[in-house]
Amino acid sequence: VQLQASGGGLVQAGDSLRLSCAASSRPFSSHAMGWFRQAPGKEREFVASISWGDSRTYYSDSSKGRFSISKTKAENTVYLQMNSLKPEDTAVYYCGIRVGSPRTSYVYDYGNWGQGTQVTVSS
Repeated sequence: VQLQASGGGLVQAGDSLRLSCAASSRPFSSHAMGWFRQAPGKEREFVASISWGDSRTYYSDSSKGRFSISKTKAENTVYLQMNSLKPEDTAVYYCGIRVGSPRTSYVYDYGNWGQGTQVTVSS
């Protein structure tokens, strides 16, 4: 399955954005999809994940309470709603997929990375 992230842009601190990750084919119920981000000069870090089967979610400490991950099976798409954005949220956001629990933040547990989408938050 191929993944395509979209929805990034340039916003001001405090604004909201919704990112989308579209899968080229329907994931199985055993799959989990995750959002990661990578800022210049930094490693790719976990943001949030969701299981395709029962919608269990898992968040990083930095995204908990501000970001929300969801999915729509009809469109094979996972969303990341980002509220109260901060300049430190500036990064390229990527989505990945794995077989297994969403309860892992380890980047190498996910694959099929598509091209990311740039999010820039100005102060």
